[in-house]
Amino acid sequence: MILNYIWVGFFLVAFIVALIKLIFFGDTEIFKILMEGMFKSAESAVMDLALPLAGVMTFFLGILKLGEEAGVIRVLAKIIAPFFSRLFPEVPKDHKANGEMIMNFSANMLGLDNAATPFGLKAMKSLQELNPNKDTASNAQIMFMVLHSAGPVLIPLSIMAQRAIYHAADPSDIFIPALISVYVATFTGLLIVGVKQKINFFDKTLFSWLIGITAFIVFVLWYFSGLSKDEIELKSKILSNLILFSFVTGFVGAAFYKKVDIFPTFIEGAKSGFETSVKIIPYLVGMLVAISVFRNSGVLTDLTNGLKWLVSFTGINTEWIDALPTALMHPLSGSGSRAMMIETFDNPNFGVDSFVGKLSSVFQACSDTILYVLAVYFGSVSIKHTRYTLTAGLLADLAGVITAIVVSYIFFY
Repeated sequence: MILNYIWVGFFLVAFIVALIKLIFFGDTEIFKILMEGMFKSAESAVMDLALPLAGVMTFFLGILKLGEEAGVIRVLAKIIAPFFSRLFPEVPKDHKANGEMIMNFSANMLGLDNAATPFGLKAMKSLQELNPNKDTASNAQIMFMVLHSAGPVLIPLSIMAQRAIYHAADPSDIFIPALISVYVATFTGLLIVGVKQKINFFDKTLFSWLIGITAFIVFVLWYFSGLSKDEIELKSKILSNLILFSFVTGFVGAAFYKKVDIFPTFIEGAKSGFETSVKIIPYLVGMLVAISVFRNSGVLTDLTNGLKWLVSFTGINTEWIDALPTALMHPLSGSGSRAMMIETFDNPNFGVDSFVGKLSSVFQACSDTILYVLAVYFGSVSIKHTRYTLTAGLLADLAGVITAIVVSYIFFY
């Protein structure tokens, strides 16, 4: 499993780099920093991520169980069946996994991470029921994970809010470059996995859906590009929370209408949410501690400094490299890449309204944390062999990063 090599590599690289800094540069604090980071990350994985996630998982999987018993998930599955049956040919058209995946994608697009995770873990469990090789990722699971990790968020509200906190002149000016980058990352991931799985993209139904989705993205770009920052924040908040609450109320209302024994059914689903949350704690701790060691060793900073030195000989503009730590950290840790972005805002040489500050913001909005997602989602169903999931996810992330650099030079430089 490729995650084994990556996990071991984080520790070995960090140890070697720290040893070099101690012996050749006299950095007597480096190993103390690494150890403190390990303990803090282990605690944070449980207290800041797993426990809050347990509450959210418990509630939303209880609600999702009501939707299943009321038949709402089956209705959603039938609506999306013409599209999903081409992308996920292994999944029966009326299978509950289709509805659960569309719930996950919808929550992601609305920027509702807390809701997306329970729906996604539930979808992964349903896909695992169809998986003939329980320790190896199926084609459907790979497609789902790569599309999920591409992070197709329509409006990067949390990043715009962070920019507003740092008094950006126009916190929403990263919206269009971010959406273009996310779209390219998602489409790249879809294309890579689709080619690998021999999916016919010129199938009339599939092609029509892809054109329709592209047209919708263009419409969103056109509509929100004409709004002010305050209008974008207000309308996106209202829309996102209205849609999610409508789902919750709709599931409960449908269960009541269908005469489902509501509260016991909710409790049955909620129990599975708590069990899943407990099961993923070791995966969270293991991955986040390794990422912490890698980050605190200073490897990312050393890499970017070395790259900047090399690129300087070509005569190519190197300003984009100053924002690269955010992009390099993003596949590993969402909180880590956010910290890199904020460090750019705080840096007196850059700032929130600098080209580097804006590019860091676009990087942060582009795709999801593929290593974290793989560890949690595949760990929740005990998948050991992820096949080409990580490769496809990283290539999709790379496409998003390259697009972010290009469009940011066009918009901001």
